[in-house]
Formats: sequence, structure tokens, C-alpha cells
Amino acid sequence: MKLIALLFLCFVGVAQAQTDQEGIAIMKPITTLFKGMNLGDSAIVHSAFTADATMASIGKDKAGKVTLRRESSLSGFLKAVGTPHKEIWSEPIWDARIDVDGDFAQVWTKYAFYRDKKFNHCGVDAFQLVKQNGEWKIFHLADTRQTENCDVPQSISDQFK
Repeated sequence: MKLIALLFLCFVGVAQAQTDQEGIAIMKPITTLFKGMNLGDSAIVHSAFTADATMASIGKDKAGKVTLRRESSLSGFLKAVGTPHKEIWSEPIWDARIDVDGDFAQVWTKYAFYRDKKFNHCGVDAFQLVKQNGEWKIFHLADTRQTENCDVPQSISDQFK
């Protein structure tokens, strides 16, 4: 009986290690995306996505009406990232939740967006990823955007003071 309990504990430890490694692999294109944004390098950003990735943003207009903006390609986003700009773009994330089913993963995470040290907006990023040829890539990114009621952790906001 002790042997069965010991084997069970070993299996749980191995399963957890595999889950941690899988989580790191799933997060890799997301960290690559933010690294590219921070460096203003559209080639790095592009490498995080599938060739036919899409994007969407949910926000509110000046009248408070909910808006949904869809992008059927990355071209506009890549152009914005790659066009020289004075500010450094930073998008720290926290509270990431990862769900996986085979070669499909979804990451839901809170974020704040800063231009240099100035807070711009916050919200949630929802990444959908596919594992192709042993590598995770983002095939869809949706986000929400707001400028009020942002609960940015102190440890993050302190980095931009």
C-alpha cells in the first residue's frame, strides 16, 4: 500500500512538472509578443502569431456605447508596432489562466498598457493558441480596454513611476 501511495505521489509530481513546462511553452508566444512591442520590433511580434491570425477589441465610445472592433489580419497592428515612436510600449500582465485541450490553448489575463511611464489603459487579453509543428502560436487575440476602474497591482504600477 505504501508503494502505491509513493508511486501516486511521484506521478502527481511528474504530471505537475509536465503542466508547468506546457504552461511555459504556451506563454512563450505571449511573452514574445510583449517583448516585440516593447522593442518596437514588428518582426518579433509577427513571430508570435500564425500567418492568418485575427484580432478584436471591445471598448466603449465617448457616449459609453459598447464597441467591437475586428481586425481580419495583423498588418495594421504590425505597422503600428514597427513604425518608429518615441514612447516605449509596455504591457505587463498578471493573473494569467491557461486552459488546454490537446493542440488548442486559451490564455486569459489581466493587463495594463503604458507608454513610457504613463498609464494608458487596462483590461483583459484573451489569447487563443494552436500548437503546430511542436510550437504554440497565437491565432486570435481579443482584448477589452478601459481607462477607469483599473485594479493594477502595486508591484506593476510601481515599475512605471
